[in-house]
Amino acid sequence: MTKTKKYFFIIILFSILNMNGITKENFFSEGVKLFNEKKFPESKFKFEQDIVFNPKSENSYLYLAKIYKERKNDELQEQNLNTVILINPQNEEALYLLTLLNIKKSDYEESDKLIKKFNKVCKKICEKKSELISKLKTLETN
Repeated sequence: MTKTKKYFFIIILFSILNMNGITKENFFSEGVKLFNEKKFPESKFKFEQDIVFNPKSENSYLYLAKIYKERKNDELQEQNLNTVILINPQNEEALYLLTLLNIKKSDYEESDKLIKKFNKVCKKICEKKSELISKLKTLETN
């Protein structure tokens, strides 16, 4: 293979890889746009496509959990939240949503553990801690 053919091949290869990266980003961005428009089936599909290209996309799993929360499917919401926490144990929003879900399920012990974990990692949404504690106390008195 001549030098020209090698360079041409390398340029084509990098172009394909670069387009693949653009596609990955587009799936997530399109999913967020559709989610904000409340087009949940379409956004779910885009987040699933993003996960195919990037299985460690914690944000796509988080948005899938939010979709399942809207659809009132606690089991799939919990699965996706657990996946987010597996990928990033310090994801505040996932911990917050999982705590709310456990309070809803009347799981006092797990909710208490999650609140303590949330308290250790919170940086952006720390104001939500008082809401969680209040809901947990309501659960405790019932």
